[in-house]
Amino acid sequence: MTTNENTTATAPEPFAAEHAPRLEWAKHAPEVWKAMLRLDKAATQGLDPKLGELVKIRASQLNHCAFCLDMHTKDALAAGESVERIVQLAAWDESRHFYTEKELAAIELTEAVTVLTGGTSQTKSGGGFVPDAVYEKAAAHFDEPELAQLIAAITVINAWNRFGVTCRLTPGHYTPGQYA
Repeated sequence: MTTNENTTATAPEPFAAEHAPRLEWAKHAPEVWKAMLRLDKAATQGLDPKLGELVKIRASQLNHCAFCLDMHTKDALAAGESVERIVQLAAWDESRHFYTEKELAAIELTEAVTVLTGGTSQTKSGGGFVPDAVYEKAAAHFDEPELAQLIAAITVINAWNRFGVTCRLTPGHYTPGQYA
């Protein structure tokens, strides 16, 4: 490439340095790691794989777990999910037309189970409870065994997220199906 005084070639700006994990918890608690893997497999049994990944991505977004976001977006793509639906998931309430009513019920339930903060009201969102309306909407779209599996999957990804954010696990190195 030739340059003249009006054109200059610049190197791309380097990315920020990658941080090391605070703690490689799976290495130090291998029996817990193995139990979590078994629990995860049991919790997602019978759920549509793409729906399961959407739930895992949404919970991980809410919990700011970069490691799990990296993993589950890659697994979702490998399961046939579209980039567009994954990208829109962060704003699903404004992008409802990208999802089925059943998926919307699962995503809304994911948010309610993941964000249990606030006062003591059982009827208002953010009151420390899953609102009846959110639960009832999910129950209308899932039979009881499938709803039980969905609740289990949401609970398990929240546990994984707690490990990820506490130990500050490093995203970017996962390959789809790595822990299957």
